[in-house]
Amino acid sequence: MQILLAFLIGAAIGAAIHFLVRDRPTRGVAVGPIVGALASGVVWMILTWTGVGLDSLWLWLSAFVAPIVVTYPVLLILARTRTAHDARERARLRIG
Repeated sequence: MQILLAFLIGAAIGAAIHFLVRDRPTRGVAVGPIVGALASGVVWMILTWTGVGLDSLWLWLSAFVAPIVVTYPVLLILARTRTAHDARERARLRIG
């Protein structure tokens, strides 16, 4: 049941990262929170399956670090990919 805390922490951090990464209009507003929640939840699940208990600092630290380490690069890559794709399409269609 405590994994819900990891999902909530990851979603909140993912939402914050969404607003920090440039080119926000190139991706959906829910992408950051979803990626953050999944990253935090998966790491939490893996650590609990390996035997790390709720009293461990590493488990709680992972809920904050994993979404930062995963979400920031994913959003950067998505923004760059979408911007490049849009530029190629504008050139192909001879628009502006």
